[in-house]
Amino acid sequence: MKSISLATAVNLTGRSERTLWRWIAGGTIRRADDTVSGKTWIDFDSLKPYLSMPLEPEDFDLIESADGGGRNAEAQNELALLFLANGKPEGAIYWLELAAKQGVADAMHWLGRCYIEGNGLPKNVDMGIMWLSKAAAHGHLISHRQIDGLCAPTAREA
Repeated sequence: MKSISLATAVNLTGRSERTLWRWIAGGTIRRADDTVSGKTWIDFDSLKPYLSMPLEPEDFDLIESADGGGRNAEAQNELALLFLANGKPEGAIYWLELAAKQGVADAMHWLGRCYIEGNGLPKNVDMGIMWLSKAAAHGHLISHRQIDGLCAPTAREA
């Protein structure tokens, strides 16, 4: 049985944790048995009708890598990009923040863009520039060029 954490179930459905607990209690979705991790795990198949975006069968491997024991930061970034591609920026922010805090430059870049554009969270240019700067410091070429462009003197100043 494939299972995901309750936090990931919240993220994939856009429903509150409280709602998911009600669904578990009412039998709408099934709780997976996992006494080892101490986390609540949800049977993925029972959750499929409630997903907030379409997923391909192979996307479960990505979700499992992002959510699993090792919490693969690159998989978290890829899952965030899947959310962005499906017009679900609020869901992407969760994964971008996890990956960015683990040093993934691409996640830092996208998180910075989301802050600057107000995409999935309140617009905050200062936070956006901070994340773009961090991405640039981690070798992200596009972020580096964007920061250089912001800091370059204009024609009038030169």
